[in-house]
Amino acid sequence: MLRFLRSEYALIVGFIITGLAYGPFSGLFGETFTGPVYTVLFVVLFTSMLLLSFSAVRHADHLAELLGEPYGTLILTIAVITIEVALISAIMLSGDAQPTLARDTMMAVLMIVMNGVVGLVLLVGGFKHSEQEFNLRGASAFLTVLVTLATMTLILPNFTVSTPDPSLSRIQAEWFAVITIVLYVTFLAIQTSRHRSFFMQPGMEDGEDAHHGPPGGGSVSYHAVLLVLTLVPAVLLSKKLAVLVDFGIGTWSLPAAIGGIIIAALVLAPEALAAFHAARQNYLQRAVNICLGSALATIGLTVPAALAISIFFNKEIQLGIGNTDMTLLLLTMFVSALTFGGTRTNMLQGAVHLVIFVVYIVLIFNP
Repeated sequence: MLRFLRSEYALIVGFIITGLAYGPFSGLFGETFTGPVYTVLFVVLFTSMLLLSFSAVRHADHLAELLGEPYGTLILTIAVITIEVALISAIMLSGDAQPTLARDTMMAVLMIVMNGVVGLVLLVGGFKHSEQEFNLRGASAFLTVLVTLATMTLILPNFTVSTPDPSLSRIQAEWFAVITIVLYVTFLAIQTSRHRSFFMQPGMEDGEDAHHGPPGGGSVSYHAVLLVLTLVPAVLLSKKLAVLVDFGIGTWSLPAAIGGIIIAALVLAPEALAAFHAARQNYLQRAVNICLGSALATIGLTVPAALAISIFFNKEIQLGIGNTDMTLLLLTMFVSALTFGGTRTNMLQGAVHLVIFVVYIVLIFNP
């Protein structure tokens, strides 16, 4: 029992904080906050959700060891994206939600993952191992779907004429949501069944899998149940954190993209650490699966969810990004195609991605 309490303290703390937030302290989450109360609530909720995210990653890692790739990485990606979609949905349904939140979050995730995380992973992996090998066919499959969905959802709405702003008409929104889901599900079918070997480390396509983490006890069902239980308080707390994020952006006139960055940083932190760990162990394919899989799942799952909320709750949503972000996105996709167009990576490629990421951050605060 003591061992369980030590290993699952994040889950226990998460349920306690959730109970307090929806129980005795629910009155604190009003329309206005004083500075000290806001700070305490934000720190407590953000820390609790961060701990829950790391706990979810730990169980996903154990499932990855038990099930092998690409199932482990897929479970990890779906778990953290669930938290992201819950946060975006909660903020969109709040009273003063920004119509650009979903767009800003997807852009932030793409920039953080495709440039920040990929850059650091390649830089660290290249520094330690000089060059690292990955499966070209898997990376190409990721990028083919990712470039298509990113262009359709973040760029194309700027050029449609059915609406006066970078949004979609109802018919367009319905079709885009369906197309996005169909294409993402098709990719998952390729990743998990027909071409599973594309997403395995080169030399291990025969079924041998690398152990990317320490051996863990427990069965598949044990870790699967705890993973689901860990996501429950995370999703519930996301509604409370959404109130704080929305209030902070509106009160202090922060850039609208800050909300997306907060959400992206919260859900991507554990995935980033998992990718670093895999790269240091010279298992770059798992890092590639995590990074590209997270970027793809963000669009594949967030866009349908956001469009569904827009349609059923009559909430305004703008998906088209501005000219500056469009330039950075196109540059990111082009550089990513070059980076993952071969079978080996090195430090230089990581440095290039990090430069693009720094430019993105600078332009948020100084457009």
